[in-house]
Amino acid sequence: MFRWLVLIIIVGMVGCNQTNQELVKDYHNDGMQLFKMGRYSDAQESFQAAQQLQPADPGIYYNLGQTYDYLKRPYDAEKCYKECIVRSPNHAGARHALTVLLMNQNRQDEAVKGIEDWLAKNPNCAAAYAEDGWIWKTAGDMPRAQSRYQQALSLDPSDTRTLVELAFVYEKLNRPDRSLVLYQRALEINPHQLAVKKDLERLRSSGTSLPHPD
Repeated sequence: MFRWLVLIIIVGMVGCNQTNQELVKDYHNDGMQLFKMGRYSDAQESFQAAQQLQPADPGIYYNLGQTYDYLKRPYDAEKCYKECIVRSPNHAGARHALTVLLMNQNRQDEAVKGIEDWLAKNPNCAAAYAEDGWIWKTAGDMPRAQSRYQQALSLDPSDTRTLVELAFVYEKLNRPDRSLVLYQRALEINPHQLAVKKDLERLRSSGTSLPHPD
């Protein structure tokens, strides 16, 4: 509470010398740093201060939702993710966070319907197909997940998250050779993925080779 009062006082003191946009950036950066440090309550206050100044910014709602998630406040997190999606319907981070939250609460029907509605309104959105793939992968339906991830990649071939997710699915379908190709492609796009490097090395050390032409 004390920190929140200090933030309000600071807004009043520097408001004449700093634009709202600059203040929003300062509070947002402060919140991000505090979040990385694990100081989630303090991060929440910084994001809320930014939100007071710029209530239409979807990114602030998303970051505030993430903070509530870590504070074990799922009701507040859900509200923030939904507010973010209202303002930015294709916000992949908020869509995924909301889907995870719903699935963790055994609300799979709501999660599925949310993604179906997203796909109906944005049929050319790669992230929507990828999110649907994630739902079916989590539910254990690997063939259906594979189909959705492939649709996502047909729209956005360079999305590393989808490449890695599809690689995982192929491993579950006993096609590690195809997984090898996808891990390689993901690392070509973004070499700074330590977990993917480990997966690639694991497959290579097990003797997996590139697939032969069908």
